Amino acid sequence: MKIATWNVNSIRARLSHVCDWLQSKQPDVLLLQELKCQTEAFPYEAIEDAGYQVAAFGQKTYNGVAILAKGGIEDVSCGNLYFEDSQARVIEAIVDGQYRVISVYVPNGEAVGSEKYTYKLAFMEGFAKLLEDRLRFDEKLIIGGDFNVAPMDLDVYNPQTWKGRVLCSTPERLALRSLINLGLTDVLRAKNPQVEGLYTWWDYRSGGYAQNHGLRIDHLLLSAKAMESVLEVGVDSQTRGLERPSDHAPVWVSLG
Repeated sequence: MKIATWNVNSIRARLSHVCDWLQSKQPDVLLLQELKCQTEAFPYEAIEDAGYQVAAFGQKTYNGVAILAKGGIEDVSCGNLYFEDSQARVIEAIVDGQYRVISVYVPNGEAVGSEKYTYKLAFMEGFAKLLEDRLRFDEKLIIGGDFNVAPMDLDVYNPQTWKGRVLCSTPERLALRSLINLGLTDVLRAKNPQVEGLYTWWDYRSGGYAQNHGLRIDHLLLSAKAMESVLEVGVDSQTRGLERPSDHAPVWVSLG
């Protein structure tokens, strides 16, 4: 079972990239973020033609999350019961009859101290309550998404430049740590504990990708039961080098 997460930064603008990646990499499940389209405007036909079922939760112009799966998608839930929110940022489902997956798009936060930053921290607190509830069940739980948080300095190309800024501030890192401490594992870092330059996002500006000036802000968090069957994990960073790419790259894990 191969499960991946990818902030596509507009599914319609990046549809050919997504379809090509599905065809070449053949993930069993792909969790998408930042669809930037309403639910009914999602390109269902193209994705279904590629061999995937779709559960989408969209929003005009902004946000939006989806689950794509080769197997069945059941018990779909949109939003977070523990956090009142008008934005489309969370979708979960059971896939292949045995995995509970959640696709999440955590707010960017704009700037430390801003209203959007306060909203981000509140969102993460509410998301922690959702995960705490889900972890009560003895399931293979995989949470994938753009968390907009680099967990530690090793996940940042220039820690001093980013110190205290949004995506790297202490309150954001503590909020992410609180999620993980519920009983989850950041699988990419767990399997690559000291690897530098392991990024998932590169700014469009200033040649960030060419110089590998990136941040690791997209994560796959796995429950203990899911971690038991991990075979391999990686980042397909080459997608960032495509023409008109998303500024994020897919992160994937293979489970036995």
